[in-house]
Formats: sequence, structure tokens, C-alpha cells
Amino acid sequence: MHRLTTHQLTTHREERPLLTAVPSSAPSAGDAALLAEVAELRSKNEQLGRALATRAVIDQARGMVMVLAPCSSERAWDLLVGVSQHCNVKLRDVAAALVATTKDETLPEPIQREFRRELRRLHTADRG
Repeated sequence: MHRLTTHQLTTHREERPLLTAVPSSAPSAGDAALLAEVAELRSKNEQLGRALATRAVIDQARGMVMVLAPCSSERAWDLLVGVSQHCNVKLRDVAAALVATTKDETLPEPIQREFRRELRRLHTADRG
């Protein structure tokens, strides 16, 4: 006979119990596998959520570059990637720093310097 038991599988963002039917004795291997699968799916869901949030910041920064340069979306992407590579800073961090300037935060000096270099490269390429 099975009884309804609450298993706590939580993440740092949410606490939601998972209700499963398990035998009145210890959980079976199948129950353990199901719980492991649910935990894995929740982890993947969180990763996707972070990726979407990161993508939004990168797209905002890309739009800012398009207005500031002015240039195409592809050129803005290349510029941000160039800054990221030359500063050895993750693209999402370069984008976040650029977007933060809209809230009166200063762009870190290494990113600022490389941003200027990339803008010069962009305009030199456009002239040639």
C-alpha cells in the first residue's frame, strides 16, 4: 500500500514541496530516480532562467552600442565580443557594466579603454 508523502526538494530561489506516492516503508529506487530527475530538471530550469536574463542584458548593451557607434546589430555584437576578449571579462559582465552606466555607474577603466579601441577599429573598418 502507498501513502502520500512530502519530499522537500528545494532550490535557493523557491521552496516547494514535491508530493509523491511512496511505499509506507523506505522509498524505492524508482522513487529516488524520480526525485533525482525532478532536481535535475529544476536545476536546468534555473540555468535557462539565468541565460534568459543574461541575454536580455547583452541585448540592451548591444542596442546601446548601436546607438552610440552608430552601427548594425552585427557590428555591435562584434564590438562587445572584442571588448570581452581583450579585457578577459565575460561578455555578460561587459554588457552589465555598459548597461549600468545608465544608472550613473562608471564603466571600469579597462573596459572603457578597450571600448574606445573597438570603436576606433569599427570606424576604421567602415572607412576602408
